Amino acid sequence: MGFIQGLLDAVLAIGAAILWCLTALLDFVLWLGPALWFFVTWLPARLLGWSDEKLPVGQTASRGFDYIRDGADTFLDGFSDWTEAFIDLLLALMMRPPGVNWLQGRGFEPYFGAWNETTHPFVIVALVTVLAYALHRKLGIAALVAVGFLFVLDQGYWEETAESLSLVLSACVVCMAIGVPVGIAAAHRPRLYAWMRPVLDLMQTLPTFVYLIPAIVFFGIGMVPGLVATVIFVIPAPIRLTQLGIVSTPQSLLEAADAFGATPRQKLWKVELPSALPQIMTGLNQTIMLSLSMVVIAALVGADGLGVPVVRALNTVDTAKGFESGLVIVIVAIILDRLLRVDRK
Repeated sequence: MGFIQGLLDAVLAIGAAILWCLTALLDFVLWLGPALWFFVTWLPARLLGWSDEKLPVGQTASRGFDYIRDGADTFLDGFSDWTEAFIDLLLALMMRPPGVNWLQGRGFEPYFGAWNETTHPFVIVALVTVLAYALHRKLGIAALVAVGFLFVLDQGYWEETAESLSLVLSACVVCMAIGVPVGIAAAHRPRLYAWMRPVLDLMQTLPTFVYLIPAIVFFGIGMVPGLVATVIFVIPAPIRLTQLGIVSTPQSLLEAADAFGATPRQKLWKVELPSALPQIMTGLNQTIMLSLSMVVIAALVGADGLGVPVVRALNTVDTAKGFESGLVIVIVAIILDRLLRVDRK
């Protein structure tokens, strides 16, 4: 019953968001005329020195954030709730075995006595090690994964690592779900990509702390604003690499598909995507690496994870804790990089 109610709330939130977007579009059209008139009258006066009034960029952005926060609060609240639920699900998978109150963690009781919260991390390490061997068929990589995670357990940072991985995996799901289709569309529409390129450049060059301001305004503090800031910073990578992979499809393959009468959809699924798979997997790798690089910055807005001990060590000038937590972040990054690296033969 709770799931049905949650699904109904999600549908209502999406409907409210669509209605608000239509209203916001109308309001933007009504605002654009007076804004252009202000600019036309302001520019000559500013250039000739008749006015000391600067262009109100900051005030306009602030009013825009307030407009979005007040008008789209239903959608933002629903998005925040569902995102937190997804992150909590990933965290529960890495922290607890099956049991009573498994998702909440409060009052948790495992179904199996030997498989409890103490032994569960070793089960996760074993599963990831087997996954590493299945993907690469190399004992060295599997051993590296096992030793790396065992070091994390030895240092007592498993909970923080699980929290960071939950944030990273959530950001990865969002970025790849958006980035791959957008990259495909950009590859098939060069004019669209020409318009997108400066936006992607802006997203990658703006200081990451700038993303935290609207994230806090819309979602408060916690894991969700950290996720939003991470997605904005990371999403250009899968878009660019997917676009590069699609446009790099050998012309001979496309001509052969046309000769056999393939439809555009068949060319995409059977020719372009298989050819672009190495670049798409590289985009996945970069998405995870860039997301992991945001864990310290996400900690500044209340996100849990490996960034929290780093920030605490910085505030207290604790060299030992700072080196430990920093080394754990490096080891986790190496593990994920080796786990997802595509070997080109």
